[in-house]
Amino acid sequence: MKLAGRLDHIEPFYVMECAKAAAEVARSPACDPSLGGSPMIFLNIGEPDFTAPPRVQAAAEAAIRAGRSQYTEAAGLPALRERLSRWYAEQHGLAIDPGRILITAGASAALQLACLALFEPGDEVLMPDPSYPCNRHFVAATGARARALPASAAARFQLDADGVAAHWTPATRGVVLASPSNPTGTSIAPDELARIVATVRERGGVSIVDEIYLGLSYDAAYGRSALALGDDVISVNSFSKYFSMTGWRLGWLVVPPALVAPLDKLAQNLYICASSIAQYAALACFEPESIAEYERRREAFRARRDFIVPALDALGLTVPVMPDGAFYAWADCSAHSPSSWDFCDDLMRRAHVALTPGRDFGPAAAERYLRLSFATSLPLLQEAVARLRRVLKG
Repeated sequence: MKLAGRLDHIEPFYVMECAKAAAEVARSPACDPSLGGSPMIFLNIGEPDFTAPPRVQAAAEAAIRAGRSQYTEAAGLPALRERLSRWYAEQHGLAIDPGRILITAGASAALQLACLALFEPGDEVLMPDPSYPCNRHFVAATGARARALPASAAARFQLDADGVAAHWTPATRGVVLASPSNPTGTSIAPDELARIVATVRERGGVSIVDEIYLGLSYDAAYGRSALALGDDVISVNSFSKYFSMTGWRLGWLVVPPALVAPLDKLAQNLYICASSIAQYAALACFEPESIAEYERRREAFRARRDFIVPALDALGLTVPVMPDGAFYAWADCSAHSPSSWDFCDDLMRRAHVALTPGRDFGPAAAERYLRLSFATSLPLLQEAVARLRRVLKG
């Protein structure tokens, strides 16, 4: 069967390939406690161990019982768009018109819609290396080119305005940023983000900012939405991370008014609408009981970060920039191995700790860095560190 040429520009999602390998080892006798083995500890996937809180689950059940399972508008339930508008006012002091908010089938669908509407063959889009691999692939799927610029620890593994200006060409259409970032957990300083947006705006480009981890910010200096920088900024967000609804596949976009109709048309054709049950359930995310639970969880993630980063440093797995958000540590393993891929594979098999090598996140430091997700419980993180210490200290 002849395949479309665009697939040549889409690399495998190595996070998932590593997850398959870890799952296979986890099924082996070496990981069977009844045979004296130690179960695999999965620190490789960016998924909270918390599930949707009780109010959200109850809202989903109520929607099913009430038969609220028909299609919604492609842009989403008006009530949910309005509630998100109030959320921006409450959390960020921003007046966001509900008409600029589109509910999507996860943040992935949001990024796909934005890329399809804005990029075409011959365009190039700037983003940092390291960055979430699917962001590059959403750009590549339109026929445009994702141009990843190496970002150093000194720049918090993020783009800066000077770099954007220096690498802008006649083919450049805009930037795709993430703040906080996957895989580093670092955010762009607000002043620098403002300079980047101004640089892009001066050149007639577009700024897309992935803010799916913004609710999981631990430092007030960074937890501000890019939407404060102007109505032309496009923000991608999700109910998966802060709101603990990963498998519900629900996200949203905030876009300039001129983009609402084109994106609505694309959504109608690509997936009709996001899950109606998930949308009705998401309304309960904003109830006081739910918000209190989410804030408790955010503090739990902070405590996990405060444990794991010094522990990794003590093991010679240096985390050069303290993550200020999300639930990832981007650790330098070069003191132990010249290949993060081989190093992670070895630890998976010997320590039964699954980590993610840097290959997915860009070529600049793929062999030097690995990503650890501290989205799991503190006792499991403590056990993982003990196992790593036994293997690495010999």
